[in-house]
Amino acid sequence: GEIGQILLKGPQVFMGYQNLPEKTQASFKDGWFLTGDVAVMENGYYRLLGRDSIDIIKSGGYKISALEIEDVLLKHKKVKECAVVGKDDNKWGEIVVAAIIPKNKTISEEEVQNWCSKYLSDYKIPRMIKFLDGLPKNSMGKVTKKELKNIFS
Repeated sequence: GEIGQILLKGPQVFMGYQNLPEKTQASFKDGWFLTGDVAVMENGYYRLLGRDSIDIIKSGGYKISALEIEDVLLKHKKVKECAVVGKDDNKWGEIVVAAIIPKNKTISEEEVQNWCSKYLSDYKIPRMIKFLDGLPKNSMGKVTKKELKNIFS
């Protein structure tokens, strides 16, 4: 499994954005639509890792899926909600950081990191964790990860 961007081509794929020639040109290469989604092939199937722009954390030469880490965090019985982003780092490029809304206040950063170490490689474990009362969301209820990154700045 090498990580790569999903490209689409065929008669069912739209031909461009109406009245937006620059966006259309940036979104197509040699007739292929650049979706911005990143995946890895495992056992003959593609596993979606997230959006290249925000869900893929580039740390120490690795491309890390924020969605994979969020999935592990959400399986912890004390985690109600979470979001993972990359924080700029001079040494690694980015480091993995997590914002967590706990189900109760008795969860610690060490407990979360120990939990993650059971299911994730060391380089995927959040290096910094903030416990919040809520996550920044847009009008559709989706976490705004660009805004969340600012919390870790």
